[in-house]
Amino acid sequence: MALLDIEQLRIEFSSRHGNLVAINDVSLALDKGEVLGVVGESGAGKSTIGNAVIGLLQPPGKMTGGSVSLDGSRIDQLSNSAFRRVRGRRIGMIFQDPLTSLDPLQTIETQLIETMQVHLHVSASEARARAIELLESVGIPEPAMRLHHYPHQFSGGMRQRVVIALALCCEPEVIIADEPTTALDVSIQAQILDLLRRLCKERQVGMIIITHDMGVIAEVTDRVAVLYRGELVEQGPTRKILGNPDHPYTKSLISAVPRSDVKLRRFPMVTYIEDARAPTKKGFDISTHWLGQERDFGKRANTPLVETRNLGIQFVLKNALLAKNRRMLDAVKQVNFSINEGEVFGLVGESGSGKSTIARLIAGLYKASSGEVFFNDVNLTTLKDPSALNAFRRQIQMVFQDPYSSLNPRMRIFDIVAEPIRFHKLTRNEAQTRSIVGDLLDYVGLGEQALKRFPHEFSGGQRQRICIARALATRPRFLICDEPTSALDVSIQAQILNLLKDLQEKLHLTILFISHDLPVIRQMCDRVGIMRHGELLEVADTESFFSHPQHEYSKHLLSLMPSLNHLSQQGLDVERAAQTQAA
Repeated sequence: MALLDIEQLRIEFSSRHGNLVAINDVSLALDKGEVLGVVGESGAGKSTIGNAVIGLLQPPGKMTGGSVSLDGSRIDQLSNSAFRRVRGRRIGMIFQDPLTSLDPLQTIETQLIETMQVHLHVSASEARARAIELLESVGIPEPAMRLHHYPHQFSGGMRQRVVIALALCCEPEVIIADEPTTALDVSIQAQILDLLRRLCKERQVGMIIITHDMGVIAEVTDRVAVLYRGELVEQGPTRKILGNPDHPYTKSLISAVPRSDVKLRRFPMVTYIEDARAPTKKGFDISTHWLGQERDFGKRANTPLVETRNLGIQFVLKNALLAKNRRMLDAVKQVNFSINEGEVFGLVGESGSGKSTIARLIAGLYKASSGEVFFNDVNLTTLKDPSALNAFRRQIQMVFQDPYSSLNPRMRIFDIVAEPIRFHKLTRNEAQTRSIVGDLLDYVGLGEQALKRFPHEFSGGQRQRICIARALATRPRFLICDEPTSALDVSIQAQILNLLKDLQEKLHLTILFISHDLPVIRQMCDRVGIMRHGELLEVADTESFFSHPQHEYSKHLLSLMPSLNHLSQQGLDVERAAQTQAA
């Protein structure tokens, strides 16, 4: 008898346009100590299955067929009060977005202790001791101190570790992990996956991992189930599915996985999915369009476009009246690097290593505690006049990691993209603004029909396209991309990264590309810098870094990359063919 048994599950969402079948006749089984991977594109129904199992299916969604049984007993028919005793205690859930799954008004200590006291009936002191132990096990430094912090005081990767600790705190029988390592770098990802895998084997916990990361699937799962538009198209042992898949969708999906062993001109696309093919664009040449015209940015200096000199910043961890009692965190320490015009420079490192902080220092969102930032040989850290600062901010634009929180939900897409154009007075009239915004949206693959819609009407990949269109609206020279594809499926990731490659080539953009995905870094970047604990350890040409890393930490990072050696040979053939064609 399986630990978790899902039989002929059918889930529908009703609306005024009729019923949408999100899950159709899906049957899955999970044994004790087994790790089952569920893969598929956004909208395939992966998270819907997880929500149904744990009883968090939101109206108007409802089960209209099938059953869910835990250890032989049906749980899909339990009342809400009965399910609350199952949820958290017998079935734990690791949610994809840590910002929405943690209470922003409660400390991490309160949230962990409350959960353990409700389900395990332990004292506050026992719960606190276990909370410290859990935070340490998921890789959070100084857990006794960080226990008193609020979610906003953690980086994205750190928050994800807290969510994992919260799911593990009551020692559940089944864990549903919905994209558990999306925001984590390779070192912490390896640590978390090892922890989850060890937990399954030692305590005979069953785990379902919902992910688009084939590296995670290859490293940790025993079996894989592939979903496509709510239907189960293929399932079987991991080595079989990844190495010799039967269904054309699975073959196409695997072919789009970026590898670290070869650099290609473009990312292979998932051709099986109609919606994932390269979007069509208008017949204009962007290099001669308004967007590609010569910018009035003044004289170009014969120096690197961007340069940091001894750049540093401190954050207050514990405030006090007396300076000697304050506790400070050196988030960035004496960092020196330069980026040449037209270059793509990558920054890699663990969560909390200072990558995003450096990006915000260069963009002027943070004020440096020490050091200088030069842009086109002008020291930005000394500029005080708002008009002078705005002139440089127009040249420096940023694409943030989370497209959900970086777009104003109350503004229509036209106004979101037009806002920087209006602010910097880049057009003669509103008619020209509307024309340019329409062209921008069309170029990033959305079309003018997106103008009147709101952000919530778009998927994650589409929102990231909107963010790119907004960043391009000022015709910048320098684009900062902070984990722009970390939460996207492989097919959508390929679209976004190919779009960035096209823009960089045709507009001669200079890009700072921040990512924890080393294969993506190899495909995108000319040079790469390695960060750890706020320090820049190594800067090298990308190919030299992957073939002959110099620093011991760089070698350690590369050794932790998930092995994809047994992926389908067809996927490798597709990549080799693309490389040959590009040559």
